[in-house]
Amino acid sequence: MLISIVVRTLNEETYLADALEAIQAQVCTHDCEVIIVDSGSTDRTLEIATRFDCRIVHIRKEDFTFGRSLNVGCEAARGEFLVFLSGHCVPENEHWLQRLVEPLEAGVCHYTYGRQVGWGPTKFSETRVFLKYFPREELLPQQGFFANNANAAILRPLWKEYQFDESLTGLEDMHLAKKLVSDGYRIGYAAHSVVRHIHDESWVQVKNRYEREAIALLDIMPEASLSFFDFLRITLRSIAKDALAAMRAGVLTRNIKAIVQFRTNQFWGSYKGTRIARSIAASRRKSYFYPDRHFEKPLEREYESNRAASHESAQQQGP
Repeated sequence: MLISIVVRTLNEETYLADALEAIQAQVCTHDCEVIIVDSGSTDRTLEIATRFDCRIVHIRKEDFTFGRSLNVGCEAARGEFLVFLSGHCVPENEHWLQRLVEPLEAGVCHYTYGRQVGWGPTKFSETRVFLKYFPREELLPQQGFFANNANAAILRPLWKEYQFDESLTGLEDMHLAKKLVSDGYRIGYAAHSVVRHIHDESWVQVKNRYEREAIALLDIMPEASLSFFDFLRITLRSIAKDALAAMRAGVLTRNIKAIVQFRTNQFWGSYKGTRIARSIAASRRKSYFYPDRHFEKPLEREYESNRAASHESAQQQGP
């Protein structure tokens, strides 16, 4: 069987070559192809993709949403397994691909996502977010509908039937996973399929990323909300926990300022997104897509609520 690896790109020249080299080095029982879905790169992204013999499809910036770009890539793909990899994620070793698709091939799961770890310029607090939501222990299958398309795989017939929602400002992975779980399909966390997820964003970009995700979350879970008191409480608690972890690691002095800035922008974006989500017109939601902003990670508070709620629902419904 053929594996199609779909990579969304927009000015990803910094780490794309590393990612494609890591793909070429994979030890896998299946052949694979790489589909680049580019939404208007102006750097060397397309030159690099051509050098690695990738198939390239294009999407206009004005037509971009996360779900639409994946649907375009999946439509162009020829494989029975569809794998999703962010353009700034680099597989950690040669077993990444095999370990991601094995649960699909074995019929244990129908949609899998792998582990993500911080690397390079990734901020200290964001490495803590990765550690929380992408632990070392596998869950095949898992309870609930948490998923993340920065490192994920799905069976092609299942994508063909459901596809990704093209109207969401983010969390298209979680939206699809929720529908699959509701229809009896299984989501799996393949912890041994590891990528280095590299974010080098400004604080405004961090805020807007979490704001977009909060808007999308209310489409998925209308009951989700974040009050101003929640913002204050969670921000202060997260800063304290990160500072303690940094102190224990001996890196507090050089990270304390960034810890405060990251957690403040993370939860201010989450708070702002929940406040405006119910009033913003669908036609205006596209204004949240900017050329240098990327979506990859979950909202901390809302994903905690999702995991708890979906776990309780799964227990009530039974196997």
